[in-house]
Amino acid sequence: MLSLKAIIATALTLIPGAITAPGSLLPLETSLTYNSLDARQGSPWQWWTEGQGQFSCQQQGGGKYSCTWSGKSGGGMVAGTGWGSGRKTVKYSGDYNPKGPGYLAVYGWTRNPLVEYYIVESWDVLAPGEPWTLRSNFTSGTASYAFYTAQRVNKPSIEGTRTFTQYFSVRSEAEKKVGAVGGSINTADHFDAWSKAGYRLGNFESAMYMITEAFANGTKLPSGTSTITVS
Repeated sequence: MLSLKAIIATALTLIPGAITAPGSLLPLETSLTYNSLDARQGSPWQWWTEGQGQFSCQQQGGGKYSCTWSGKSGGGMVAGTGWGSGRKTVKYSGDYNPKGPGYLAVYGWTRNPLVEYYIVESWDVLAPGEPWTLRSNFTSGTASYAFYTAQRVNKPSIEGTRTFTQYFSVRSEAEKKVGAVGGSINTADHFDAWSKAGYRLGNFESAMYMITEAFANGTKLPSGTSTITVS
């Protein structure tokens, strides 16, 4: 699984505009290049690619971004709009049309303990790189999720090369949507469900993101389009 744990980031060019996003609004910058996860966590915009393929994403202002991608073996990308992290309700809408591995998800980090977390709303093929272990099932409002964890050993993180745990809330197969997507995510419900299962979070990083992630896994290659607005 390609995660946001990348060492090298590609040059980022943003389309100027105001971001309307929940919680603490982060200032929009017009041109950013990041060399570490830690640096990128301070940005209102995630944009990273690796390997071969065609990847294009633009932030359009008003909490909206759009992407097109067609990855080859070893290729992938991550893009998304960010805002202040923590317990809040995230509303999203738009179109998500993936083929192959990847997902549409809320994403972020905590420290002490070091945790990388995802709330996965939609996907075509999940295809995780590390084994996932089911920890619990829970509901948030009328939505059903499964909670999984995975262990990353000596992998890049916001604290350098570390061993850490990933948390994944995954929307039920019966409820996930592709094409026209939208809904509300109450992050507190997820954090509480993880804690109830014995997996607590640490101190939140300054931002979390609604991301489009796409990655190659073996012979499974990613392609697709997304246009997502977060509020």
